[in-house]
Amino acid sequence: MPKIEGSAALVMQFAKWPEAGRVKTRLIPALGVFGALNAHITLTLAVLDNLYGSGHPVQFWWDRSVETVPSDSQSIVRTIEQRNLVQKVQQGANLGDRMLNALGNALESHPLAMIVGSDCPSVEPGYVHQALAALEEYDVVLGPSDDGGYVLIGARRVVPHMLDDIDWGTEAVLEQTCERLKKLGLSVALLEPRWDVDEPEDWARFQRLAGGT
Repeated sequence: MPKIEGSAALVMQFAKWPEAGRVKTRLIPALGVFGALNAHITLTLAVLDNLYGSGHPVQFWWDRSVETVPSDSQSIVRTIEQRNLVQKVQQGANLGDRMLNALGNALESHPLAMIVGSDCPSVEPGYVHQALAALEEYDVVLGPSDDGGYVLIGARRVVPHMLDDIDWGTEAVLEQTCERLKKLGLSVALLEPRWDVDEPEDWARFQRLAGGT
């Protein structure tokens, strides 16, 4: 397969609107409702910086439509607008549907597509480049996470229902996804594992690495 130019890839960030009590709920016992909200905002901006720093076109995909933009989202929206990034809304009944729809949408205009979640600050620009390089040889690339899921999914080809029947939020996500993709005839590349932020110890790790307290 001929080498694919990097600019031909579209990188999408998935994120929840920042609303107190609706985001990073597993951090609430340790940080409180508003501490968890601020953590979500901080992580979202950190991931956005990483993806933007990769040099590839970036789109920002919110989890749902809102009639009024939440006040706590202003720092995120301002950064998105300053960078002239397209904002879209995820569509689908579950995470698999939403990711498949987004990947399919992106592949209509770009040879390669990738999704990264807003709780995955370990996906630095170099990791994005590794994933896109893998798509020169494989249909799908996954970046495994330490908890059995994945921090990144990229594709050069999608097929209907390829992310169906996955027990989202469990330790079986990566294994089930690989089995599903291979069953449908798609080749899959796995990168080296990365970590995401779900639990208080993950947040503490992020803060240490970011130079926080």
